[in-house]
Amino acid sequence: MRSIKERVREREREGEVMAHFFIGLLVVILSIGNVIEEANGEISQTVLSQIERMNKRGPYLGILAPNNFELNPLLASKAYVPYPPLPFIDFAGKRFRFGKILKEGVVIVMTGLGMVNAGVATQLLVSLFRLKGVLHYGIAGNADVNLQIGDVTIPNFWAHSGLWNWQRYGDGIDKELALEAAGDYTRDIGYLQFSNYNNGSDNLLNRVWYQPEEIFPVTGTPEVREHVFWIPVDKSYFDLARQLEDTELPQCVNTTCLPRPPKVTIVDRGVSASVFVANAAYRTFLRSKFNVTAIDMESAAVALICHQQSLPYIVIRALSGSGSDLFGRLAVQNSIDVLVKFVGLLPRHGSKIQSE
Repeated sequence: MRSIKERVREREREGEVMAHFFIGLLVVILSIGNVIEEANGEISQTVLSQIERMNKRGPYLGILAPNNFELNPLLASKAYVPYPPLPFIDFAGKRFRFGKILKEGVVIVMTGLGMVNAGVATQLLVSLFRLKGVLHYGIAGNADVNLQIGDVTIPNFWAHSGLWNWQRYGDGIDKELALEAAGDYTRDIGYLQFSNYNNGSDNLLNRVWYQPEEIFPVTGTPEVREHVFWIPVDKSYFDLARQLEDTELPQCVNTTCLPRPPKVTIVDRGVSASVFVANAAYRTFLRSKFNVTAIDMESAAVALICHQQSLPYIVIRALSGSGSDLFGRLAVQNSIDVLVKFVGLLPRHGSKIQSE
């Protein structure tokens, strides 16, 4: 027969087991709650406190890169120094990285491919964190035959070239577009006539008319829209960028060299759409129609969000082919080098992270 002490010890062990069970159950319940918050788009208390903590150290320069191919070389560069106490915050499928570039406090995030991903990433960046401005960089396609792979372009304006009103077959050039009378669509910007690129047969595609974006500025009346096609970059940023045109950039990868050293070029316009443009005829059309140089899939989304939020921005895009060619990595590095040099031109003020 067991003694009283043995029975007491057994009860204590049972109590400890039950306590551990309930603690584990509580952890699971709290974890599930956090997962549900994330799944519903709600900011968990943990993430919210991290955001509040880091915002006290702002404002920051927000930096957006399209993908890992363009992001990782910046993170691995000597120019970027992570903030050790809290190098990143993960939220909504994004990782927001904190650190310094040339003693300037920055928060860096990858957008992902295309206009929707870039718009979401930019909106999260500007809504969650205290920013003084936004810088976007990467590689782009080229519509200017006078420039080459590796050249870095800084356009003054960006537009989304993928919002179309597609006319029905048989409608003429003077035929009013659907919903045009209501102010939803316009013929002011111009069109692409598919039959101009026909090889002899009738073309049922007719034409598409390019359309401005509909935005709702934070400085305006809620739900009162504004239409915008060409979005200018920040004037003070653009004036500073002119100082980058004498930047020396590498010409060779190992023993293979470009025809001339790459250069930084201030250009008039760039366009974006969720379309990879490998078609030379369409690039030529975009050049002749809009006088564009850089063609990519994200920059106009960044521009539109910054314009809507009244936040200064600029885009630095190096010209490349497919991005995976021999000089693709050189182009990426050129865009990063110019980005870092641009950060060095900015006046220092307002970021407490500089002194840490």
